[in-house]
Amino acid sequence: MKTLGIKVPDALHAQFTLVAQLDGISLNDAALRAVELYVSTKRQEPDFAQRAAAALEEIEKEAAARRGAIEGLFGTNPEQVAEAAKPATSRSRKAGTEG
Repeated sequence: MKTLGIKVPDALHAQFTLVAQLDGISLNDAALRAVELYVSTKRQEPDFAQRAAAALEEIEKEAAARRGAIEGLFGTNPEQVAEAAKPATSRSRKAGTEG
């Protein structure tokens, strides 16, 4: 679960509160229903799937660029990258505390 905080104009808040009370639900439940309705409505828009696909493509491009940057730092082999990402051994910490 995530928490969502929004600022609502006073008049709209008063109406929203009244509608929720008339429906016998909490403001939280009313807000959740409003968000669900918004998402459902957006999904039905003719170009929504196309816009979502474009956003996914952009995410994949950014991920590939970041992957390339990491591989460039540590090598192109995924095992090399994983090995380089491991934390330092406790041996180096112990050496610094002896004495």
